[in-house]
Amino acid sequence: MREHSTGYLDELISMLAECSMFDMFTPQELRTAAPYFHLDQIPAGNVLFREGDAGNYMGIIHSGKVGVMKSDSNNKNVPVALLTQNKTFGEMAVLDGERRSASCIAKSNCALLVLSRESLDRMCEESPKIAAKVIRAVAVSLSRRLRVMDYRLANSLG
Repeated sequence: MREHSTGYLDELISMLAECSMFDMFTPQELRTAAPYFHLDQIPAGNVLFREGDAGNYMGIIHSGKVGVMKSDSNNKNVPVALLTQNKTFGEMAVLDGERRSASCIAKSNCALLVLSRESLDRMCEESPKIAAKVIRAVAVSLSRRLRVMDYRLANSLG
């Protein structure tokens, strides 16, 4: 776990509290989880990762916009989503360590809360109840996204 100054830790706690993914966390649980995250400032235009890259972290957008792109059959990047504040990305990689299923690009200057796979593993060892709650929150987020995609697919098929 990274050492954080008190002010920085308070900032992380505040950012996590603003994210709907952590609505079910008590203030003490947020305080326990926060040191496992870090804040990254990403300039507009930066590629966060490319489809097929090894995955080792997830991000929560505190501010800014992240574009999600998927390669089509002609290897052309097709935009599939534009993510904004409090949206998450990269969750599958932090859980399963598999390669990235899409590319993500900062469409504006972004402040991202980042949870690495290594930090999640440490959280599992050091604070297993908090880690279980984080993993459940990630699973719920993925489940909601899958339900939306199922709905869109069903509607596109007529």
